[in-house]
Amino acid sequence: MTTKSIDPKSIDTILDKTIQTVSESKEQIFEIGEQSREEFEKLTRELKDIKERVLEIIQQEDALDTKSRLARSRLAEVSKHFNKYGEKEIKQAYESASQFQVELISVRQKEATLRERRDDIERRLVNLSKTVERADRLVNQISVVLNYLDGDLRQVGEYIKDAKEKQEFGLQIIEAQEDERARVSREIHDGPAQMLANVLLRSELIEKIYVQKGVDEAHRELKDLRKMVKYALTEVRRIIYDLRPMALDDLGLTPTLEKYVKTLTESTGIQIGFKSIGNERRLPSKMEVAVYRMIQESVQNACKHAKASEIQVKVEFQDTLTILIRDNGVGFDPNKAREQSFGIIGMKERVDILDGNMNIESKEGRGTLILIQIPLNKQEAGR
Repeated sequence: MTTKSIDPKSIDTILDKTIQTVSESKEQIFEIGEQSREEFEKLTRELKDIKERVLEIIQQEDALDTKSRLARSRLAEVSKHFNKYGEKEIKQAYESASQFQVELISVRQKEATLRERRDDIERRLVNLSKTVERADRLVNQISVVLNYLDGDLRQVGEYIKDAKEKQEFGLQIIEAQEDERARVSREIHDGPAQMLANVLLRSELIEKIYVQKGVDEAHRELKDLRKMVKYALTEVRRIIYDLRPMALDDLGLTPTLEKYVKTLTESTGIQIGFKSIGNERRLPSKMEVAVYRMIQESVQNACKHAKASEIQVKVEFQDTLTILIRDNGVGFDPNKAREQSFGIIGMKERVDILDGNMNIESKEGRGTLILIQIPLNKQEAGR
C-alpha cells in the first residue's frame, strides 16, 4: 500500500493555521482565567466586608434585644398596675416596646439578607477558584502543545514528505508529551500555585495577628512569609529552566551542560561527569538547543531507565562535534523494539536534521554508550 506524497509547504500551511487557532484559544482561556481571578478578588473583598457587617448587626441585635426585653417588662408592669399610671405613661410604654420590636425585626431581616449574600459569595468563590485552576492548567498545557507544534513538529515537517509517516510521527510526539504536560501542570499546581495560595492565607492571618498580638508577632510571621515566597520563586525558576534553560542563550552550550549535570547530580545522587575538550565556541542557536536536548534525553534515560550509578558525558569541539554519553546501567538490546523508544527516535531525527550520525552500543547488564557526531563547518556556515 502506498500513500500520496504531500508538499511540505502544504503541511507548513496547515501547521501555521493550527498554531494560530491554538494560540487564539490560549488567549481566550487566559482572558477567562484573568476575568475569573479579578471576580474572585472582588468577591473576596466583598465577603470580608459582609462578615464585618454581620458582626456589627449581631452587636446591634443584642443591644436591641436587651432594650426590647426591658421595654416589654415595663409594658407588662404598666398593664398589671393599670390604675397607678396615667394615660401618657401607658402610651409611652406601649410605643417604646413596639418601637424596639420593630427595630429588632428590621435588624434581623438585615442579618438574614447579609448571611444569604455571604453564603452565595462563598459558593461562587469555590466555583471561581475551580475555573481559575482549570484555566491555568489549560494555558500551561496549550503552551506545551504550541512549543512542539512550532518547534519539533515543524522541523519534522521539513524532512518528512510522506503523509502517512508524518501522521504517525506526529501522533507519537503528541502521545509522548502527555506525561510531560501532566508533570508540568502537576508541578505548578502542587508547588508554586499551592504556595501562593498559602501566601494569601498567611497574609490574612498576619493582619489578625497584628491586631490581636501586636507588631513583634506579626513581624515574625512576615519573616516566615518571605521564606515561603522565596521558595515559591525558586520553584518557578526551576520549572522555567526545565522547559528552556535561559543560560543556553546567554552563556552557550558548555556552561549550560555543566550547570545541568551539576544540578542533576545534586538532585539524584548519581555521579555524572562532564568534560569538554577542543576549541569551545558558540554554535548556531538551533544547533545548541538540539545538542542540549539530545544530551538531556540520553542522561535522563540513563537515570530513569538504566538504573545507572555513574554517567559520563564528553563533548569534543573540532571540525566535527563529537558527543559521547556512557553509563554503567542495566543496558538493553538496541535491535529489539522497545515500548518507550520514542526518545531515541527523537534523538535520531535531530541528528539527521543536523546532517550527523548516531551510534548506540549496549548489551543487557553491560551499560550503554551513545556516540553522536555532527559536522560543524556546514552548520556554522549556515548561521
